[in-house]
Amino acid sequence: MAEEQTEKRLSIGKIYLKDFSFESPQSPEVFRQADWNPKTDLNLRSSHTAVEDNHHEVVLTVTVEAKADDKTVFLVELQQAGLFELVGYESEELKAIVGSFCPNILFPYARESIASLIQKGGFPEFILQPINFDALYMQAQQQAVASAAAQQAGEVETH
Repeated sequence: MAEEQTEKRLSIGKIYLKDFSFESPQSPEVFRQADWNPKTDLNLRSSHTAVEDNHHEVVLTVTVEAKADDKTVFLVELQQAGLFELVGYESEELKAIVGSFCPNILFPYARESIASLIQKGGFPEFILQPINFDALYMQAQQQAVASAAAQQAGEVETH
């Protein structure tokens, strides 16, 4: 008897800003500095919540902090979210989609919003470089496996 194959479907229901903040604690003094070369730090995080049936919310949180002389020049935090319909995927496939594919969809929206807001804050153009979410997802999976193995080894030693 042939197994019935479930049709797989992925569709974007909505892309939206969930939260967005901008701080420039050193203004207006920072604009009066002649040679200004801040160091920027970028942090990325994504989360996933099953909403109903086959609908999933994926939230990509991007934090950009620029510092000059250990003082924060600007700080931006954005939560770019999307509502995705995912039908017919196995558990591992679903994890990969919400951990890599969906953040890849959301990132260009986040990048544009961040660049626009930083410029509106009076700072030079700021372009976030592309991010390889597939590599980040694989790295997170490898770390989870290594952490579980280390934890299991620790439990074996204590028994």
